[in-house]
Amino acid sequence: MKKGRIVVLDEVNNKSAAALLVNGQLHDLLIEADNDAPKPESIYRARAQRPMKGQNGIILDLGKGQKGFLKNAKGIPQGTDLTVQVTTHAEIGKAAPVVAKLIFKSRYCIVTPDAPGLNVARSIKDDEERERLLEIVHETIDGRNADYGLIIRSSAWDIDGDAIADDIAAMYDLADDVMSQTSGDPALIMPAPSAEMRAWRDWVNPDPDEVINDNGSFDDMGVWDHIERLKRPRVSLPDGASMMIEPTSALVAVDVNTGSDFSLGAGLKANLAVAKELPKQLALRGLGGQIVIDFAPSPKKDRRVIENALNGAFRRGGIDTIVVGWTSLGNFELQRKRERIPLTELLDD
Repeated sequence: MKKGRIVVLDEVNNKSAAALLVNGQLHDLLIEADNDAPKPESIYRARAQRPMKGQNGIILDLGKGQKGFLKNAKGIPQGTDLTVQVTTHAEIGKAAPVVAKLIFKSRYCIVTPDAPGLNVARSIKDDEERERLLEIVHETIDGRNADYGLIIRSSAWDIDGDAIADDIAAMYDLADDVMSQTSGDPALIMPAPSAEMRAWRDWVNPDPDEVINDNGSFDDMGVWDHIERLKRPRVSLPDGASMMIEPTSALVAVDVNTGSDFSLGAGLKANLAVAKELPKQLALRGLGGQIVIDFAPSPKKDRRVIENALNGAFRRGGIDTIVVGWTSLGNFELQRKRERIPLTELLDD
């Protein structure tokens, strides 16, 4: 088993795929969908079709039979042309959720054509480093479109200035190209990033120790063994505990079991293990929407401890998740952004 952070690139169903292994364990998995449905981050020229009464939104024509749904669209007349970006995968039979504010995200920066201003990630607290980054930015964007906003990501910390400047320039060029194509019939004008591109962009802090990009690398590095385990609902936890993750058409149900130890102490220990592991498992399995957790029995006084652990784990997980809280029956509810397609659907393509 290889130690360290290793990115493994391969293909699944002839589409780009990437896996992140940390000391031999699967920490993240990206597989492109083998379909033409709108994907998160893709940008479309769109045309307003009809309002959705009671939902404060409007259905958009995205071209080639694709539909988008724009919230908070009151007052937009039918036939209005817009440029929109897909935010999440659509549920089956529904229009893809979109927004009218575009972002162009790369490894070290985010360009925001509709939100002017310059910001450095708050996690970069060192004054000298912030000044260095701002100097790089001002030199790079001098003479560029002053209406664009720019955010320097935390991944830019201590990175070579030329690499950051090249990244910023590339995103400005991409934004210019897309914004020059906003007139015309509904159509896709910027595809979603490939799995390989997302791995390069997002799997930083720290950078990987090795990148493996050979035919059959998923087999060679044991990634398929990890994928086979993800097909099963059961996830093993320390001390004989486990959780079952079972998606249904309405929600994702999570059931926590303590194994042979039925004590309240074992229940709390298992519940905290679930709080730590669940964000990763949901991401690897591509699950989102409504999540309902049936935690193992533990005293009501421990609920705040469990909730705090969940909040912290989902904040670190990187996918927008609303922690709703406890139900009257003692279950716990979450609402999670559908940023990914369920793994089972990707493997069936």
